[in-house]
Amino acid sequence: MIKVGVIGGAGYTAGELIRLLINHPETVIDFVFSTSNAGNKISKVHQDLVGSLDLKFTDTVNPDVDVLFLCLGHGNSVKFLEANTFSNNTKIIDLGNDFRLEVDKTFKGKTFVYGLPELNKEAIVKANYIANPGCFATAIQLGLLPLANAGLINKDVHINAVTGATGAGTSLSATTHYTWRDNNFSYYKPFTHQHLGEINQSVNQLQSSFNSEIIFMPNRGNFSRGIFATIYTDFEGTVEEAKDIYKSFYKDAKYTFVSDDFLHMKQVVNTNKCLVHLHKHEGKLLITSVIDNLLKGASGQAVQNMNLMFGLEETTGLGLKATYF
Repeated sequence: MIKVGVIGGAGYTAGELIRLLINHPETVIDFVFSTSNAGNKISKVHQDLVGSLDLKFTDTVNPDVDVLFLCLGHGNSVKFLEANTFSNNTKIIDLGNDFRLEVDKTFKGKTFVYGLPELNKEAIVKANYIANPGCFATAIQLGLLPLANAGLINKDVHINAVTGATGAGTSLSATTHYTWRDNNFSYYKPFTHQHLGEINQSVNQLQSSFNSEIIFMPNRGNFSRGIFATIYTDFEGTVEEAKDIYKSFYKDAKYTFVSDDFLHMKQVVNTNKCLVHLHKHEGKLLITSVIDNLLKGASGQAVQNMNLMFGLEETTGLGLKATYF
């Protein structure tokens, strides 16, 4: 069995990860680290786990676990790894953004591979350290990479995407309270969202000639989970030619599928799927990409990466699971 440690265990992504791991046939949870909840039962925080997990949060770590998941706030993974040492045999999967960019991927001799299986599967299989992609970045990249692979992103790309409230984490702020979020809609970080760096990096990995702008407008939705992204750019071919490009690119993908029908978010919530739809209007190709931000956008993709790293079937433990939201 794969012995697992989880750091930052009280958050939404950690909750989803724990739910997946306790149902995974090849894993056992060794510890769940949370300084603010140390000594409390995990089921006190993740309340749907009553009867499923009789384990308490801890403020100490086992340095010899087989795999360590970092579910910390952005910028905190480096601090944690500076303060804690793990075995050279411990694989690490970081769900934060500390190691996603090429400039940040090496830390204390550890080289982190960008963990988007549809892009870097062969490297993930050989990796010991993974930088799990961001949620918006996952949805947007899966909408763009087939075009980039064909060298066909030659004009600016315009993106409008909305995410559920869980994307903001568990900490309360002026824009996460129920009374503010309910029956409301707003944008944030226009043109400057932190996921743009990894999106541009992956597009350039497949299309080195890309030198146009990716213009991204992120939005907050009044629902708990899911991301719905619409992307458009110039495209000279027909929609059928575009579909052929996308279906060929994803022919071996386990969780990304091209749909001939218009999409809605409930098709992917509580799954590890990404669905993509294509629509042509005059000279523009509209790409719709939908995911669950906590699964394919975070914990589900992290388990998918773990499976690849340990030589397991990519889909192990990632069937439809009961969830608290």
